[in-house]
Amino acid sequence: MPWHSCAILQPLDDPWPPASAVLFHRQPILTESDVVLGRQAVGRAMAEVGAREVRRIRLVTAVSEIFRNALRYGGGGEAVIFLDRVTKAVLVECRDNGPGIEDTALAMRDGYTSGKGLGMGLGGAQRLTDAFELHSRPNEGTRVRMMSRA
Repeated sequence: MPWHSCAILQPLDDPWPPASAVLFHRQPILTESDVVLGRQAVGRAMAEVGAREVRRIRLVTAVSEIFRNALRYGGGGEAVIFLDRVTKAVLVECRDNGPGIEDTALAMRDGYTSGKGLGMGLGGAQRLTDAFELHSRPNEGTRVRMMSRA
């Protein structure tokens, strides 16, 4: 069944992950500590591809928002981090099985909030990455894929 609602900004190449990418880390997102561990793993992955500090901070900030959303709104999920030494990139996928997002285009707009935040999260995360995809279906969860190069 296709995803009902999808916001693809700076689309990622299929297949996912690219053949040149290898699994770097898999992190369940069930507690706030898991969010921290996931952030740290992304920072290590960016260091592995030789990213400057500012590039590392940008991706770590983006995944922090997405991982926290998976925990807060999705009831938890899983993050998978891939390392691509060929393209010097880190690719991250975060999935949850929460209620999903009814209107992803609206959720991506600055100022939109579910009532609990400042309305900068998803759009801000997208702006901090080189590629970003958001797929969600009501009652079936959300999948976010992000990529940043060194």
